[in-house]
Amino acid sequence: MKDPVDARTDDEDLYDIASWEPRTALDRLAIRTHRSVVRAGRRLLVGLGVLIFLVIFVAGGTGGLIIDDPFILALAVLSIIPAAVLALYIYRTDITTKEPASLLVVTFILAVLFAGFAAVINSVFGFLQLLPFFGIVLFFYLVVGPVEESVKLLAVWLYPYRDSRFDSVVDGAVYGAIAGLGFAAIENVLYITQNLQTPASILIQTGIGFVDGFADTLEAGGQITAVRGLAGPGHVVYSAFAGYYLGLAKFNRENAGPIVAKGLLIAAFIHATYNTLVGIVPGIVSLLVPGVPIVVLFLGFVVVYQGVFFYILYRKLKRYEAAFRRNTAVRRTAESVESELTEFDPETHG
Repeated sequence: MKDPVDARTDDEDLYDIASWEPRTALDRLAIRTHRSVVRAGRRLLVGLGVLIFLVIFVAGGTGGLIIDDPFILALAVLSIIPAAVLALYIYRTDITTKEPASLLVVTFILAVLFAGFAAVINSVFGFLQLLPFFGIVLFFYLVVGPVEESVKLLAVWLYPYRDSRFDSVVDGAVYGAIAGLGFAAIENVLYITQNLQTPASILIQTGIGFVDGFADTLEAGGQITAVRGLAGPGHVVYSAFAGYYLGLAKFNRENAGPIVAKGLLIAAFIHATYNTLVGIVPGIVSLLVPGVPIVVLFLGFVVVYQGVFFYILYRKLKRYEAAFRRNTAVRRTAESVESELTEFDPETHG
């Protein structure tokens, strides 16, 4: 899109009037200043993320607890296996070019760090949960869903999105899935460490036998790990949706803003709806099918809910793959025909 003056002019130089390009030393200084500000802003975000992470993870005692008790670390690792398997599957569906390990690792780390932003914002607006009637629902839809999906997408946008190797729409889904994995990993660690007493701590605090303490901890740890293990893939699915639309925005610059907003709206809505229903549906179903343990109904709901939206994501990725294969085949056919015509063109070989 051009300015009306620029659109109506053929040969006139409209530099600094209706068009612009770097010509002078001041222009080049402006470009360097802009780049420096953007670079400093990115570094500031990362530094702030590291600071919040250290406060939550180290000063809060989580890091020391994991170091002192490998049992907790083992549970945390087990809890992210389902999410890791799902992220790996999405990575393998990229039919274009495989993403470099360096970008995947950076995305994972940034998602871990930026999870602290969500923790702070969720805490600030946690008072919404105290409102009567629909306070908790408002909290999920207005705070938790939008904030957590935004910080995960920020991890993708801040680094891999700007890299030239982010060269297809589906790459957005891959990096979004990795960001979701990073967020789920740190969230699971915090949940497990905050809700589980270790064998050593039980022995010290209550004086009960080590074997009994370990058995109790193992049972509680198994339940928490199972719950977090099934909740983790949700983060991968939600952020894969948002990431896909970020990739779509990169190759449709004229509508980039609305496209990114659409992806975030989808991811935040699915996320908030899960948070809302997971505390309601199992209880309602237990009234209809008495005798079934509530934890079984809970796990069943999680599997069905996340399975539905994973299937929708799967269909979207498959549509992309089909379009890629179809157009690649058409292009190869056209190139083959053109090559044959050139080879047997009498004027060429006369």
